[in-house]
Amino acid sequence: AQPLPAATAARLRAAAGEGGIPRTRHLAPDGSPLFTNRLALEASPYLRQHAHNPVDWYPWGDEAFEAARRLGRPVLLSVGYATCHWCHVMEEESFEDLEIARFINENYIAIKVDREERPDVDAVYMAAVYAITGRGGWPMTVWLSPDRRPFYGGTYFPARDGDRGGRPGFLTLLQRMAAVYRSQPERIAEAAAELAGRLEADLSPALRSAPVGAEQLRELARRYKDRYDPVNGGLSGAPKFPSSLPIRFLLRASRRSGDGELLEMATHTLRRMAAGGIYDQVGGGFHRYATDARWLVPHFEKMLYDNALLAVAYTEAWQLTGDGDFQRVAREILRYAERDMRSPEGGFYSATDADSPVPGTGEREEGYFFTWTPEELRAALPPGWAEAVIAWYAVRPGGNFEGRSILNTPRPLGEVARELGRPEGELEGLLAEARERLYAARSERPPPLRDDKVITAWNGLMISAYARASLAFGDASYAAVAARAADFVLSALRTGGRLHRAWRGGAVRGAAVIEDYAFLIAGLIDLFEATGERRWLEEAIALDEVVQRYYEDAAGGWFRTASDGEALLAREKPDRDGAEPSGASVQVLSLYRLAELTGREAYRERADRALSTYGERAAQGAMSELLLAADWSLDTPREIVLITPSSRAEAEPFLRVLREVNPRSRVLVVSPEPEVAALARTVPLVEDKVARGGLATAYVCERGRCELPTTDPERFRVQLAGD
Repeated sequence: AQPLPAATAARLRAAAGEGGIPRTRHLAPDGSPLFTNRLALEASPYLRQHAHNPVDWYPWGDEAFEAARRLGRPVLLSVGYATCHWCHVMEEESFEDLEIARFINENYIAIKVDREERPDVDAVYMAAVYAITGRGGWPMTVWLSPDRRPFYGGTYFPARDGDRGGRPGFLTLLQRMAAVYRSQPERIAEAAAELAGRLEADLSPALRSAPVGAEQLRELARRYKDRYDPVNGGLSGAPKFPSSLPIRFLLRASRRSGDGELLEMATHTLRRMAAGGIYDQVGGGFHRYATDARWLVPHFEKMLYDNALLAVAYTEAWQLTGDGDFQRVAREILRYAERDMRSPEGGFYSATDADSPVPGTGEREEGYFFTWTPEELRAALPPGWAEAVIAWYAVRPGGNFEGRSILNTPRPLGEVARELGRPEGELEGLLAEARERLYAARSERPPPLRDDKVITAWNGLMISAYARASLAFGDASYAAVAARAADFVLSALRTGGRLHRAWRGGAVRGAAVIEDYAFLIAGLIDLFEATGERRWLEEAIALDEVVQRYYEDAAGGWFRTASDGEALLAREKPDRDGAEPSGASVQVLSLYRLAELTGREAYRERADRALSTYGERAAQGAMSELLLAADWSLDTPREIVLITPSSRAEAEPFLRVLREVNPRSRVLVVSPEPEVAALARTVPLVEDKVARGGLATAYVCERGRCELPTTDPERFRVQLAGD
């Protein structure tokens, strides 16, 4: 490796030991790492995982590219994230290999990027990998010229020829690419120029405006019917991702059309997911995806964004059906997030790993932490409990995953109760207590790595989940959790009115992208509705002003990065949803909601323009979250105002009715009468509204025109039923 600059070496010496136990097999007799690179100075858990590889890693930045230019070398770019199983595999096979590391150090400048901190960098080079190979994923491996243009790439590569099925090995590719770079520079320049041109077209496509009306929504619903798995729920085939079937769209489409089949598709999918191994039956929360069609065998990492989105889906399913199991799962997801993923400051961590240490072996295995043997269950539970737990969770001596059992609940509780000869209610209580005991026993195991950075966008999603649950379930404690997270994000991850992408250990990293603003704006609007506190709405409005100035395309829609941000090879304009929705899909609905709350038509005009801009992509099913905004645009939303004499608690009889009736598209404002005048400056529709006769009073309005105010919750129910 090249000698480190003196200042960098001094900083590394000063930081020695700060990372805890070195994650490397290359250790001195005293246990200290033999190798340390620049990533030891980074905050990202993913980058720090690689800080003691023998590879001379750089973080993304000018220093690395200047070194590549000075030395006349290509750049090896590796992109992944902290809880990525195959990223760990490639690290152990290749980046910890001394022969491979030596070749990289002598022939390349190596850059490591955390895709969660830099989604903009990830998007640019993932588009290049798709263009080269037709597929993508992580770890992502890309060869660049010093001007940052890619000329070759792929995802995971086995270390050597013949490993894992005979593909060319990583070392062979490194040697070939280095040789071509030296001997055929014109070929490299030609490939890089061609790819750079394709990236501009792929990342900022010329979007064709199109309407997204009732017929387009009906056609999309028909397409989902054609691809639906009626046995297991979700879309047919495997692997199965929770986001692949847009549950919240199906709930709205069913309500709009009266099509019970769409409702059954949504609710059956939610039930099958919650019964499967993709759901953590002991600790709550969902793993990232199932590798099989039955939702049984998951990829065991847990992502904050998945759980936030699913908490909202289960909450909305409960609101529509009244099925208590949906409320239970939503509450268990939120308990998991609060118990296992919340920082002392109130923000939420990003993810936990798929791999976990196996006690006494020094090895890590995927899923070990979450799986059980019958003997482990018997040891963790009082006498007589284990057989009930084994029957309910379908545990077998040989297991269903590498000799161990992934807990799942394939049979109805009543059937298991009859088999065991126990009353169903008694069995339900025993299982609830058993889960707590199993959680405590499992907590004694070495846990999977937790990526403890706080990402603005994903916290916005979780703020929405807690705020919506608070309103739906009448539980003020959830609103308090959401408010604390919002306070933390707005104070720790915002400087001069502009958001940052991530926070860890007191330091912020990366400029915010459109998802950070859009998800947080939506969360703040949800929090305003859940609490009635004016400041949350005002913060949402202020953040949208930043979005309009720095991210918005005057032609409609939004770029991922700010106009004054780092200039990459292309400025992406995202036009599809993935495991998490695009910022555009979420922002359109927020603009419609802001239009109703503030009465400002400019919000509606921007939303209409964006909906039309992305209309063709939405009609193709590429932006499923945008369909929620399209559904909203077809309604005349209700404006529900509840004025109380002195406190929000006095509105509870009306909120109870609202939970039971749940009109399709609506905004909600709850305000004590003494605060109406101040709130009216932001929300004009509350102006001059009073608590009649000193009683909580409901106003049901459409576009500012209100029905007669009522102090009777049952009359309020009748007014809502006219939806």
